[in-house]
Amino acid sequence: MSEQNTPTASTGMTVEAFPPHGSKLRRRHRRAVGQLALCVFVLVPWTLYLAVSLPDRFEARYWPMVWVGFDVMLLVSLAGAGAAVWLRRQALIPMSFVAATLLVCDAWFDVSLSWGRDDVWGSVASAVLVELPLAFLLVMRARRVLKISARLAWQRLGLAGEPPPLYRLPLFVALASSSGIQPDLKGTKDA
Repeated sequence: MSEQNTPTASTGMTVEAFPPHGSKLRRRHRRAVGQLALCVFVLVPWTLYLAVSLPDRFEARYWPMVWVGFDVMLLVSLAGAGAAVWLRRQALIPMSFVAATLLVCDAWFDVSLSWGRDDVWGSVASAVLVELPLAFLLVMRARRVLKISARLAWQRLGLAGEPPPLYRLPLFVALASSSGIQPDLKGTKDA
């Protein structure tokens, strides 16, 4: 069995499962970039269209269902992040980002929908004192776990120095390094 086909001890996955420079991975990368570019390209005119076409007022028929449903999604994402922290699982990273995003959306809608009314200050206080700080805490916690995970992977691979910042850390660095192909890490610190 070749070195590339040997499963890693912790995951049981082989390096061959995700070749770092394979044509399949390049196609997936191009497809993902294309899909995201298309989303951005379509969202710009759609946002402009909504800005000029939406009515000033709209009566929602199922208002309680909308807000209760949103809060249930927020509750599930917070509970999922909490469970992942409790169980010490990497799932806390995406769950924390989902919960943080929903908290920011909650703050935005609470404040913007109460704008010009007497209860706007309660919404602003809730956003500033609870929702936005909690969202910030969740993102910082997820970022910290990502950095620790990157540092541990870096050390286990026997790479010198500290890993690069997250925004410069390439995908599949562990797989690329373990397959004998050096990833492009120009400008990283060597200790």
